[in-house]
Amino acid sequence: MHTVLIVLFDGVQALDVTGPLEVFDGANEWRTNRGGSPVYDIRTASLGGTVIRTSSGLHLVPDEDLRGYPPGAVGSNGSNGTGGAKGAPGLLIVPGGEGSRWADPELVAWLRANGPAAQRLVSVCTGVFLLAEAGLLDGRKATTHWAYCGALAAGYPLIVVDPDPIFVRDGNIATSAGVTAGIDLALALVEDDLGREAALDIARRLVVFLRRPGNQAQFSAQLAGQLASREPLRDVQQWIADHPAADLSVQALASQASLSPRQFARAFAAEVGMPPGRYVDRVRLETARRRLEDTADGVEQTARSSGYGTPEAMRRAFVRALGVSPGEYRRRFRPTAPATREETKDRHADRHPAL
Repeated sequence: MHTVLIVLFDGVQALDVTGPLEVFDGANEWRTNRGGSPVYDIRTASLGGTVIRTSSGLHLVPDEDLRGYPPGAVGSNGSNGTGGAKGAPGLLIVPGGEGSRWADPELVAWLRANGPAAQRLVSVCTGVFLLAEAGLLDGRKATTHWAYCGALAAGYPLIVVDPDPIFVRDGNIATSAGVTAGIDLALALVEDDLGREAALDIARRLVVFLRRPGNQAQFSAQLAGQLASREPLRDVQQWIADHPAADLSVQALASQASLSPRQFARAFAAEVGMPPGRYVDRVRLETARRRLEDTADGVEQTARSSGYGTPEAMRRAFVRALGVSPGEYRRRFRPTAPATREETKDRHADRHPAL
């Protein structure tokens, strides 16, 4: 049995705790419904075993006292994190929330002593700050909620911070972005342990997608870029979103804003935070993703309506940005949808890429 320990502390984000917990509990239900035994022994613990108050005011009663684990005990017994008086966990989860940024010295010391022994160490959202303060992420790649990536990079320069993915895995350590990304990461861990069918059934029960690729962007193009302050540029942003298949060259967009191409490119980059071409690329990618998720349109039709022109152009954009082809992306998001003829070709192309 895999043992899971979720660390609790005052100011924790409730969903950072309950999201992954529901996934692992769902895995136990999936297993027992098929005549097997539960696969996860899920525990929560706080310093002193005291009741904690979440950032939203919810009170949580932990199962155990973190002080009951001697230094290095976590994950030290058995290849799957079993055994020992407490059944020392192989999976240690550190959630986020306001309390994670207070850096309780005793909790940080506990993580510094026990984190390295965990077979799998996970942070959700801003829980990464506790791992960082404990020195457990030095020299590793990590992520967190996009709003805190800058602070993480500035405060802990030895960490390679990637602000884009919803979760990052580096060896036995995994870090995730904002709250619901913890569910995505937990589903990925269940898939590692029990296979895709189990993770898919759990995702359906929780009414979430199985599963957003770890390198999927944390937010949309409109959120990634700033909203321009000048109305003509804001109108151009809206035009891009409404007409992704139109001519979105700098010359065409400059005409929409009644500016010269050079003036437009300079003003757009200054106010939106990225060049027009990059913004258009992100909008088209986002449009294609949404169509693959929400419609039954084939890959060829999706490519045309999203502004790519050809399926191959869209495929290159997906592989470059997301690491998966459009067909694989749809399979992950709409796993019960029948494959179209274009998607069948797309899967064939995945297995036999052009040289």
